[in-house]
Amino acid sequence: MKTLLLPASDPGTPGIAAELIRAGKLVALPTETVYGLGADGLNEAAVAEIFRVKGRPQDNPLILHVTDMAQAERYCHSIPPAAYELAARFWPGPLTMVLPARDCVPRRTTAGLDTVAIRCPETAVTRQIISLAGVPIAAPSANLSGKPSCTTAGHVLHDHDGRIPAVVDGGPCRVGVESTIVDLTEGTPRLLRPGGVAPEALEAALGRLQVDRAVLGAIDGDAVVKAPGMKYRHYAPQGKVVIVLGSRQAAAKYIHARFGPGDRVLCFQEELPLYRDCLPLAYGREAEPETLSAGLFSALRELDSPQVKRIFARCPSWEGIGYAVANRLSKAAGFVTVDAEAEI
Repeated sequence: MKTLLLPASDPGTPGIAAELIRAGKLVALPTETVYGLGADGLNEAAVAEIFRVKGRPQDNPLILHVTDMAQAERYCHSIPPAAYELAARFWPGPLTMVLPARDCVPRRTTAGLDTVAIRCPETAVTRQIISLAGVPIAAPSANLSGKPSCTTAGHVLHDHDGRIPAVVDGGPCRVGVESTIVDLTEGTPRLLRPGGVAPEALEAALGRLQVDRAVLGAIDGDAVVKAPGMKYRHYAPQGKVVIVLGSRQAAAKYIHARFGPGDRVLCFQEELPLYRDCLPLAYGREAEPETLSAGLFSALRELDSPQVKRIFARCPSWEGIGYAVANRLSKAAGFVTVDAEAEI
């Protein structure tokens, strides 16, 4: 199979991509968060192909991408007022809502659940493709399952060249981490996955917000989850990731004392001078957390090599967009952290 690279700027691209979607094929699509591996979310055979190509566990639900709340109403029922409020504030954008699913949504798409995760992406070309296809597009992140997500078309081609029909190249993703997921099917809204919409913004809109335990730690392998990114080890390079907490000086002392062959350091740009002899890679500025969000997965992909055995990683505070970055790094590390201050 030859994988087509379709520039988002080409006027013919939306029509070509939509036709492939309607034919039950897979197309990698750009969004403001990460690239998604898209297919007709109502076509069970197409959805099964997503799971096969990605190597995704069958009990990991997919997100349906729609153009607006009116389209969402075709696939969800008993929609609470809070959903309309969130859509008015954050759609199009990096927010996914879990809502009761209508019978027209295949249980293969929802991983057997009676709820469905749904969002309206910010990226105009992707919304145009959804509109032309006339169906909601199911699209998990386009990376191979468990690996760092794709934030450029080049990342997608690295994982899937010759394995899928087409990739729509929309350039680098603006946000760089997956969408925030909030469950609205219970009494109090519950944060299932942090992302491009910060928890503080959700609390301002909703008043109350619970945080699911899967956000802050590992959960049992037999747990039933309502959304992607909750259950399995995700976003991980081949080498072991160890998050090092503490002040800059304490962290540097801890890492230097343990650094050896096959080790690398993933740090903030401000910290590069501390690790000149430790092969450091900066993924953004601590003072500008949005740069950490945009740069995290590209950096993890650069470190995804058999030669890299261990990665000492510096992590931002759990607030704002840094909350999502800290969550992704924690998932990559299997929630393994060390406190450099205590160790020293």
